[in-house]
Amino acid sequence: MQVPASLKRLLDGFSEMGLVVGSILFSLALTPSLLPREALIQGLLSGCAFGIGYGIGVALEWLWSYMGLKLPVSKYTHWLKIAVTAGCLVLMAACLYQTTGWQNSVRQIMGMQPVEAGLPISVLLIALLPAAILIYTGKLLAYGVGFFSRWLVRYVPQRVALVGSLVVVGILATTLFNGVLLRGALRAADAFFLQLDGVAGQFGTPPTDSLRSGSAQSLIEWSTIGRDGRIYADSGPSKTEIEAVIGRPALEPLRVSVGLRSAETTEARAQLALDEMLRIGAFDRSVLLIVTPVGTGWVDPAGMDTLEYLIAGDIASVSLQYSYLLSPLSLVVEPEYGTEAAQALFNVVYGYWTKLPHDKRPKLYLNGLSLGAHASQASAQFFDVLQDPFQGALWVGPPFTSGIWRWATSNRQAGTPEWLPKFGNQTTIRFTNQGGGLDVPGVPWGPMRIAFLQHASDPIVFFSYTSLHREPDWLKGERGPDVSPILNWYPVVTFLQLGMDMALALEPPPGHGHDYAPADYIDAWRALIEPPGWDDQAIASLKAAMVERFARIADQSAVSK
Repeated sequence: MQVPASLKRLLDGFSEMGLVVGSILFSLALTPSLLPREALIQGLLSGCAFGIGYGIGVALEWLWSYMGLKLPVSKYTHWLKIAVTAGCLVLMAACLYQTTGWQNSVRQIMGMQPVEAGLPISVLLIALLPAAILIYTGKLLAYGVGFFSRWLVRYVPQRVALVGSLVVVGILATTLFNGVLLRGALRAADAFFLQLDGVAGQFGTPPTDSLRSGSAQSLIEWSTIGRDGRIYADSGPSKTEIEAVIGRPALEPLRVSVGLRSAETTEARAQLALDEMLRIGAFDRSVLLIVTPVGTGWVDPAGMDTLEYLIAGDIASVSLQYSYLLSPLSLVVEPEYGTEAAQALFNVVYGYWTKLPHDKRPKLYLNGLSLGAHASQASAQFFDVLQDPFQGALWVGPPFTSGIWRWATSNRQAGTPEWLPKFGNQTTIRFTNQGGGLDVPGVPWGPMRIAFLQHASDPIVFFSYTSLHREPDWLKGERGPDVSPILNWYPVVTFLQLGMDMALALEPPPGHGHDYAPADYIDAWRALIEPPGWDDQAIASLKAAMVERFARIADQSAVSK
């Protein structure tokens, strides 16, 4: 029985090894990762996995041929191709059938609604586009290599021409992607967010409270603070709101916010922040907090508001904007720029703080979420503060690139999991998550308290470039409380999954992924600062009040939209 000619031509147009590797990666990409994925994201991920796998298969096939190896050819060759293709289709269909259950296993852990049974069809249709784009991009690059090689072979030996063409086309493609497409897109994003920040500055009413940044008495112009910085500066609980929850007298919390357009240079903006702090009496409070925001100046209200309740408003905080880009973009484009701003602010505040009498100055703490945690860790050079250390820091969702976090995690106690390590004698550095971890029986804190709050399901924290070829430590042994037990490591695929998870890090409900719940902040702040007047019952009441507060804020925000 002969294979139809049309089917032969169709099969000859594809690489069998490309189909095999592509279908395997496509299928594995459907398995669970840290976060649940909707149909669009899953389709893009699986399509990219297929395209990359197809390229790997083609490269292996070419290498086999380049080494002079041949596969036997017979009259059954095309039937074998049909069998291989059918096997690939069956594998992908079987995994598509399972994908709804796989995704729901993650959603169940996080208390999310299950996805519908129609997910596989949507995933398949969406996956076609990225797969086709990557495959034909690969074909275009292969054509370029062949074209350049045929030109070079007139002057150099064939093998030299081939290697030379691979190098030249590789350099050109990388330069085009990084130097033109990627950088161009990022410059466009930067310009867009710059305009958005400027336009937003034209709206909104400056605060009337003279203690607020941007008020008529403030040293900082309202229009220069930035959209997210203004939210931080002009929001938060009032003295009356705090008293209503905690049932005892409170102070009005002080917040200082300086925008990227508030002064010409980073050093000038840091000095402006200090001048504003002195104007409002920030150093007269019992607690002083240097907050490093995400790039746009956004400060997590779940972390800031809860601390102000715990301290009964007897706190001043200061924040300095350093970018117009959103945090994930800033992490890729300008992570060191955030570090520069954090260092400048810390230096001026710490420099003034150290000159104050020890018995008349506030306790000094550092704080940052995400990219803010990354920059905040680099703001203080610990050898420079050993003589007069600040009291501590709470770094939340620290990115995988964070220096102190990475060092402490790599040097954790043997036998402790990467997702909740124990470092040294635990007197200085401790890790916590939804289940706690900062209270260590029999081990008192030292003079400086460093706490890392992280979820085991946070891809911003646990992404790793080495996951491309090596199983991450957080997948070995006991799993984190919100990590699927059926999550497994696969070369290339897990790397792609975690990369996609980073883009979805804020999608899960509070308490999972990169979304840190008020209750988690309350436990962390309580262990770190030990505010007076709080027992377990009072803490439980505060957590309930914070749930109501943030639900009310979310409802008001939805109505305003």
